[in-house]
Amino acid sequence: MILWLVWMMLQTPPVQSGGSVAPPTQSIPSIEVTRLFPKMPLIRPVQAVQAPGDSRHLYVVEQAGRILKLDFNTPESSTPVVWLDIRKQVHDQGNEEGLLSMVFHPKFAENGEFFVYYTANTPPRSELTRFVVDHASGNPRVESAEVLLAGRQPYANHNGGTVLFGPDGMLYLSLGDGGAANDPHHNGQDLGKLLAKVLRINVDVREGGKPYGIPADNPFVATPSARPEVWAYGFRNVWRMSFDRATGRLFAGDVGEASFEEINIIEKGGNYGWNPREGRHAFRSGKPGSFGSTYIDPVAEYSHSEGLSVTGGYVYRGSKHPSLQGVYLYADYAYGTMWGMRCNESGCGASEVVWRQSGQPHHWTSFGELLDGELVLCAFDSESSGTGSLWKMSAKP
Repeated sequence: MILWLVWMMLQTPPVQSGGSVAPPTQSIPSIEVTRLFPKMPLIRPVQAVQAPGDSRHLYVVEQAGRILKLDFNTPESSTPVVWLDIRKQVHDQGNEEGLLSMVFHPKFAENGEFFVYYTANTPPRSELTRFVVDHASGNPRVESAEVLLAGRQPYANHNGGTVLFGPDGMLYLSLGDGGAANDPHHNGQDLGKLLAKVLRINVDVREGGKPYGIPADNPFVATPSARPEVWAYGFRNVWRMSFDRATGRLFAGDVGEASFEEINIIEKGGNYGWNPREGRHAFRSGKPGSFGSTYIDPVAEYSHSEGLSVTGGYVYRGSKHPSLQGVYLYADYAYGTMWGMRCNESGCGASEVVWRQSGQPHHWTSFGELLDGELVLCAFDSESSGTGSLWKMSAKP
């Protein structure tokens, strides 16, 4: 999941914005966080999602391989409902391995499908797997598991990853560059590899002997030697991406190597520069690819004097906090700092610190968007014990 980097205090500018800049029309408020399910025992929670049409429950992904189903009607409960347990299939020995993401099909109420992304072993690999829920019981049918996509992982780190559906109904998946350090196999610029990419597939059809289809408008379907699943490339390790439900833009937080963390807006066919570049900067061990060298700048970056591992977030589109409307919120896993940048159709303005924690930080592993557009957070409270927690985000009055 997230690689702890060597502690570097580089004297470089803090958060910056790039690309099209839209000056904010109003200041960004500070935020506050309030504990959710305070008595619920959680171990390394890495994601929290809701099922379409069900605002009562929150599904929490634990890295070891469980998905818990929590009931907002019983906020003081201390007994989790284990909705899915695939710990036998999941390999989570490394800090960045495990069950990393899940998503419900947009038509979940009709077809009962949901998808999980995790690392497995023997051989080391990542798998995207489909499950189907039994409508009578509301529980997953474990025997329904179908691996849609599997790929070898050369090292234990940099596994991505987020799985989500876009407004176009296609499934998107982020994969890291395969791990070690500095992208030693130069997967970032190799369109023949799935590693270091954002993928886009159609899970509602089966084509070419595969349990999914390739959308005809994917950018590299006609490119010789390129994988047709690729939507965008040149990423080190995208840890959390999200669609802005108002504009349809895809935001992603890409974890840096030596000096910079970055936020990108993912465009069809875009090359985001890893490993010739880290953020907007030339990378010392970089090697240009054979498909050109036009790189898309991040919309925000920060140096390792400000944090060490970015956690991508969401553009706030809820109704409870109008002052946050249109603000993209993201955080640093290591330092616990959170930022916001106001975005509109023209682009994003400068990032501002909206929450800074003193003392021992929460390690923010994910933002989650509820059906009503409100945001929640997952955290590791202690890396050594693995204990974790859930938080609700709101604007300070």
